[in-house]
Amino acid sequence: MSPHTCSAYASDLRQFLGYIKGVGIKPLAASYQNLSDHLWQLKAKGLEASSLFRKMEALKSFYAFQVAERKLEISPAEAFCSPKLPERLPKFLSQDQIEKLLKAPFSGRFEQARTRAMLELLYATGMRVSELLSLKLDAVNFNDGWVRVFGKGSKERLIPVHKEAIRILRRYLELRRDKFKDHCAPEMFLNRAGAKISRVQFWRDLKALGKQAGITEPLYPHLLRHTFATHLLQGGADLRAVQEMLGHSSLATTQIYTHLEKSGIKNSHRKFHPRA
Repeated sequence: MSPHTCSAYASDLRQFLGYIKGVGIKPLAASYQNLSDHLWQLKAKGLEASSLFRKMEALKSFYAFQVAERKLEISPAEAFCSPKLPERLPKFLSQDQIEKLLKAPFSGRFEQARTRAMLELLYATGMRVSELLSLKLDAVNFNDGWVRVFGKGSKERLIPVHKEAIRILRRYLELRRDKFKDHCAPEMFLNRAGAKISRVQFWRDLKALGKQAGITEPLYPHLLRHTFATHLLQGGADLRAVQEMLGHSSLATTQIYTHLEKSGIKNSHRKFHPRA
């Protein structure tokens, strides 16, 4: 699992261990009812079904491990039924919105060049922001227009990159070279101190660029991944090709974007059919 998933599960378990300690019960002596009470308490505080589902999965994994280690005979989480999660279609930017972002005024400063290059690369490839932040200088083949990405489970994939994104990226790398020479981290995208840029910094930069471009839609890096996939499918791309570029292990994960297409068809039918 990704470091972020592991960190989330660890946080969920620490929360549970704090609760179980508070009621005077040791973790290995906890019953199904104790676990259920903990989750109901969280639900009463307004926790969403998706968050409850993750916390439930964390408890299942924790107690399955105890059984595997022969510290318990039966997991108290064995009888859990996962809550039904509402289907949420991923949000995405329209082509007009993405054009506004890409054409926002550009002064040529290092920080702006970096944000533009990161934005172009995300929209050109649909890679995850964690993959983008981990890119090394040799990841891009500028002549053939490919980027090599290491995704979840260190699985490698090649994603094509169009010429405009390559051009923007070259301009950023020239500024990077002039600013740091060789005294910097090996990652492609750096902060002003020459270290790998953080996810939070890029998110702030993206928000600032969106405000500058006049976009009121809340912007976050993963939105560009959704936009990439949606625009490809709207343009007639093959679903399996999109799956490969996104690095999804299952086609079912990619199929969520076909639901966006269906919702668009329904809207068009409702808007233009004389009897709709």
